[in-house]
Amino acid sequence: MRRSRSRVPNFNIALIEEATKLATEPLAVLQIETHPYLDQTKVIAVARRHGMAIVGYCPLARGKVPGDETLQRIARAHGKTPSQIALRYLEQDRIIPIPRTSKRERLAENLGSLDFKLTDAEMAAIGALKRPNSRIVSPPQAPAWDS
Repeated sequence: MRRSRSRVPNFNIALIEEATKLATEPLAVLQIETHPYLDQTKVIAVARRHGMAIVGYCPLARGKVPGDETLQRIARAHGKTPSQIALRYLEQDRIIPIPRTSKRERLAENLGSLDFKLTDAEMAAIGALKRPNSRIVSPPQAPAWDS
């Protein structure tokens, strides 16, 4: 018999630990807010320790990415857009970004993040954009965040 695997959204470290103890089936995916400005390192490390993939929503920080100077500079070096750079950053960090779009041209642009690689120095420069309290989505019922 094939075992099913579950997705958990917006869990902090404590919830991941509790869920993995209580779950009757393996947890497969943690879906969390991820973008270049939000440090989710701790929660991602715990999820990966439990064998979970990471799916990131809000990867373009609701429109903040295109105007970022660091992302623009790296984008020029690759002939890409800042949005493609932000998506590639997450992809290279083994995060599955799910950017929201209803426009075909944006969908095509988003797919353009898959045909190049960022250097270690570029990854570090983008990683340096992370700041405390840069969460965009935090509903009233949200848990106490780890970042």
